[in-house]
Amino acid sequence: MTDAQPVIFVGGLGRSGTTLLERLLGEFPGAVPLGEVVHLWARGVHADEPCGCGETFSRCPFWGKVGDLAFGRWKASEADRLLRLRARVDRTRHVPFLAFGRVRRVAELDEYVSAYASVYAAAAEVADGDWMIDSSKHASLAYCLAVAEATRARLRVVHVVRDPRAVAASWRSDVRRPEDGRPMARWAPGRTAVHWLVQNLAFELLRRRGVPVIRVRYEDLLGRPAETLRELAAELRVARARDALLFLDDQEALLGVAHTVSGNPMRFVVGRVRFSAPRAALPFVHRLLVTALTWPLLLRYGYRLAPRPEALG
Repeated sequence: MTDAQPVIFVGGLGRSGTTLLERLLGEFPGAVPLGEVVHLWARGVHADEPCGCGETFSRCPFWGKVGDLAFGRWKASEADRLLRLRARVDRTRHVPFLAFGRVRRVAELDEYVSAYASVYAAAAEVADGDWMIDSSKHASLAYCLAVAEATRARLRVVHVVRDPRAVAASWRSDVRRPEDGRPMARWAPGRTAVHWLVQNLAFELLRRRGVPVIRVRYEDLLGRPAETLRELAAELRVARARDALLFLDDQEALLGVAHTVSGNPMRFVVGRVRFSAPRAALPFVHRLLVTALTWPLLLRYGYRLAPRPEALG
């Protein structure tokens, strides 16, 4: 991989619109959306879950070629090794040490990140792409990529935020995984609020470390998608992206097939998608709790303490 092929890391708490943003960015010329690469080892190599193209991971021609180029082939033993390394270096509790330059287990961190660098480089070659998109979300992985020599020079982070009351409502909803029909995780509003605060604070600290971090609000992406994407592409300085918006207008987007290894159910959607937020009710007492726990960043990101009901859709 050369310096002309940046890695765009899309981060933020789940249910904040990271998959939507990746799918939209993935329609730009030269973009190679990969999904949540952090889950490649467990959900792809081990569980053989479907790629965004609909084929299982082991039968997807794109990922087959990536594995051959990056590692000779996908191996369960290699996946086990990466999962063990992840448990040691890629954890939210390590973020404060990484944020203040106190890197622990440097050799293991470099070994862990080198696998991601190999995946990115192989995907760029297989797809003949100009820039990779990894929507792994987790701030801890963003820090690992920012610290390790293999990726830090080409890393650019897009930090996606959404009103925490809407995020909490989404985490309370019953959503089924298209991969196997099982319910996705559900969190109580208080837990969601704490995770929202921790993840977003981590990305704020990452920006203070000098890492290129661009914030995008989910509500802006839905309300003015073309303008938001045009501004984001200009800030990211990605090749050939600034005027490539023929696939969308302010009402809907036309999405093609994407070889995304893991993520929100939207990664399987192909065709026209309208820009409308799913609505889920959050009882008043829960809205009050989430607001009380998150209000400093909530205000920083331009949200109201007492939002209009339609703003929480």
